[in-house]
Amino acid sequence: MPAKDEPVIIKKYANRRLYNTGTSTYVTLEDLADMVKKGEEFTVQDAKTGEDITHPVLTQIIFELENKDGQNMLPIPFLRQLISFYGDQMQMVVPSFLEQSMIAFAKEQERFREQMKQTFGKAPMDMMKAPPVMKALEEQTRRNMELFQNAMRMFTPFPTPPAGGAAAEPAKKEAPEKSDELKELKEQIAAMQRKIDSMG
Repeated sequence: MPAKDEPVIIKKYANRRLYNTGTSTYVTLEDLADMVKKGEEFTVQDAKTGEDITHPVLTQIIFELENKDGQNMLPIPFLRQLISFYGDQMQMVVPSFLEQSMIAFAKEQERFREQMKQTFGKAPMDMMKAPPVMKALEEQTRRNMELFQNAMRMFTPFPTPPAGGAAAEPAKKEAPEKSDELKELKEQIAAMQRKIDSMG
């Protein structure tokens, strides 16, 4: 059995069977999805080579869940946008943006749940359609998009000036704003680096 703070090792065999070394039992992708939902850490290794194959297995779990009726969460425009980033120079920015967005969303989810309870008691999923809840979700999405756009600006060496000759004056006004955005992004990157270092 692994130590409490160590992830459980799941071994994947050539016959595609998954073996949980923590419980000494065979498990399914559905079992792994349940472990994720419970916050249980695990890594998946190829039983023969020992290679870490956690990423493709988690991707496979998402694929399986997305194909269940009424379960899909990834909208088509999001999937198209994500696909378009593969091989693009922005590909290196996307993973950390998505990770930070999900961390921020996870932190906010308790507040969303509390708002839903106050508004609807213990009603089912239609409460997500309610104006206060939707407004909170939209606000979080807007903040995430601003963060992403700021990150994009960092990687654009020569911003295209607007049409017409009046580009010089607005640039002066934007300079302090951009330096604030850059400072904020640098702080966020430093925070991410500290988090990565503490995990190592």
